[in-house]
This record gives sequence, C-alpha cells and structure tokens, in this order.
Amino acid sequence: MSRKLKVALVGILAIFIGIFLSVPNIMRYVGTLLKGYDAQYGALNAFLTILGLVLVFFGIFIICAGLKRMAFVLTSLLIFIFIFAVGSIYSYKSTVETEKNGDVKEAVKIPASSEGAVLVDIPMGSDTSKIAEILGEKGIINKPQIFKLVSKLNGYDGRYQAGTHVLKNGLELDTIMNILIGKPESIKITIPEGLTYKQIVKTFVKKGLAIEDKFDSAMKYEKYDFDFVKQIKNVNNREFMLEGYLFPDTYEFAMNPGEKTIIQIMLENFNNKLTKEHYKRAKELGMTMDQIITLASIIEREANTSNDRRMVSAVFHKRLKDAKYSKLQSCATIQYVFLNEEGKVHEKLTYEDTTIDNPYNTYIHPGLPPGPICSPGIDSINAALYPDEDTDYMFFIAKGDGTTKFTKNYAEHLKAMKEYGLAK
Repeated sequence: MSRKLKVALVGILAIFIGIFLSVPNIMRYVGTLLKGYDAQYGALNAFLTILGLVLVFFGIFIICAGLKRMAFVLTSLLIFIFIFAVGSIYSYKSTVETEKNGDVKEAVKIPASSEGAVLVDIPMGSDTSKIAEILGEKGIINKPQIFKLVSKLNGYDGRYQAGTHVLKNGLELDTIMNILIGKPESIKITIPEGLTYKQIVKTFVKKGLAIEDKFDSAMKYEKYDFDFVKQIKNVNNREFMLEGYLFPDTYEFAMNPGEKTIIQIMLENFNNKLTKEHYKRAKELGMTMDQIITLASIIEREANTSNDRRMVSAVFHKRLKDAKYSKLQSCATIQYVFLNEEGKVHEKLTYEDTTIDNPYNTYIHPGLPPGPICSPGIDSINAALYPDEDTDYMFFIAKGDGTTKFTKNYAEHLKAMKEYGLAK
C-alpha cells in the first residue's frame, strides 16, 4: 500500500470519526428545537461536536495534502454531506410525524379543568404567523419561528381551526398542531320553549357564554339581516325588538362565541324553521308574522299539548275578531310583566294584579300585546297559524294539572273558575 493511499485512508477515517462525534449531537439539538422545547447543548456535547468537526476538516485536509487530487476532496465532502443529510432526515422524521394520505393522528385531549390548562382563542382568518404569535404570548411556545418552520414542513399551514382550544405548557409542536387542526372546544346549551328574553340571557350567562350587558346591547343596537326582522314594527317602545325570535333549541357554541354571534345563530335557526307556507298562511289570516309570533308566545305559556294549543289559538283568534271580547285576558301576559320586573311569577294572580298599568296587560288592553312574551316553539307557531276551526269556545282556564278547561260563554267560564278554585 502506497504512502499516499495510507494518508487518504487516515483522512477518511478521521472524517468518519468526526461525523460520529458531531452529527448526533447536532441532530439531537435540532430535533429538540423541532419538538418545540428549549435545547441546551451542554459543554461536553459542544466539545465533542467541535472535536468532531475539527477531525472532519483535518481528514479532508490530509487527503488533499497527501493525494493532491480534487476527486478525493469532492468525495470527502460528498461523504460528509450525505451522512449529514441522512442524519438530518432521520432526526426530522423521528421528531415531527409526517402525514400520509391526509390522515391525522388523534390529538391529545386536554380537559379545560385540568391543572395547567390554557385556553387559546384563535380568531377567524388567523394565519400561521398570527397563531405562532398568540401561542408565544400565552407561553405555549418559546420560538415562534421554529413553530412556523415545522408547520410549513409538515403541511399544517392553512388547516388550523378558529375557536377556543385547550393547550398547556410542555407539549411537543406536533401535539400542539394536531390539537389546533382539530375541533375547537364547545359548549352545548338547551333553550327550552317558553323562556322570556331575560330568562334566555341568564341561561347563557350561567353557562359562561355571555355577559348580560353585552347581550342586551347586541339585541338592541346590532343589525341582523333577515326579512322577518325588517318587518317588525316598534309598538309601544318594545325594549327588545327581537324578543320571541331567539328560537328555542339545543345549540353547540364555541367557547367565547360573542353575544352577537349567539343572537345571529338563534335568529338564523328561527329563519330556517319558518317556510314560505308559514308566511303565506299568516297573510291569509290577515296578520303579520310578528303578530303570529306574539300570539304563539302567549299560546306557548298558556297550553302544554298540541291539541290544547290549537284550541287556545282558536279562542284567541275569535276574541281578536269579536269587539265584545277583544281583550284576551291572558294570565301569561301578566306573569310576563312580573317576570321582567320582579324576576319571578306570582304563585296566584289577584284582581289587583290584573289591573296593573302596563302595555302587556291584556286584561285592560284589547288585542295583542306590543310583542312576544317568550320564545315559542314551532308547535305553538303552527297552532297560531292553524287554530282548531271546529270549536266555538270563547274562554279557557288552566286546570292546574297541565291541562286546560274550555267553555263557550262567560257563565260557563265563571262556573269553571269556581270549580277549579280560581274564583269564589
């Protein structure tokens, strides 16, 4: 073996030893950064890395000095680059899990109530840079630039979901990204039929989804682009023009949805429930949809079954057309006043209660009240539109057991009231 070849072999050996000493340390450092953790190189690792790099360049140097051929220089460099590249790819793949065929590994679910949990709100339209900034401000990540790099390399850009996500410190970037592309946190809430506007607001406040003052402001001053909203007329200065239109249903809202968003979604639900046939039928009855919803809201509070609702509707329709009995005399409208003013209904209404001076008192004011007294369900709306046409009842009372007693004239009505302990 010639001297030059021996020198070349020594140089190649030096390069391999140098790569062995330096590349793993460099890859571990880079891998730690790509996971989103703070990387500490350490004095020993730094010494070994420097020693390794010195050996690499020393090997290249003696190959050049011994053989004086550019081919060996290029070969040595290619060996170094190849091994470094292989090490880098392996480190990256072992650090950040790439996706195949669009599949996403199941994200870790962090309970919002768990220790160290952090609620992170991602606004609609946020790009990766904005999200990295938000995560940095929340202390979830320390190096936003690394987050953006890994996000781009791993194909997460453009896939993050707006809304509230639960994260915590110490998560790998891959885990953070999988959580952020998943479904945001949400809260289910059920609004039953027959709640007044104020009762609905309190339900949202209790769930932590709204603030009362902000909800009131959104109801009064925000604009909502629906045809039925444009048709509502402000009679007797209704405080909340859209009362009765927050459709009762079970909803699933993102955390911190915003009061206007809540109202918008509930109004949209109302809009979707009503068909052209509903509007056509209201026109046939000579009533506006606002009058129908107002009537339906009273029916909702007066009756509990579909059959009773259609009967109650028939009574009210007859009385609205009868000059002699044009006052609906609905206890529900009186209780609505007490709910708003006192926060509760009266267990039993007195004669004095029926004389209170209020536009919603249908005992002293003829016709319908200024607006709905609650949010009626679709069954009550249908009852208001399609009353039982095969009845000649003019009065009714609640029997106290959830059912209704109907009578044809005032004498029968008084008798029924005495029978059920509502009059002496």
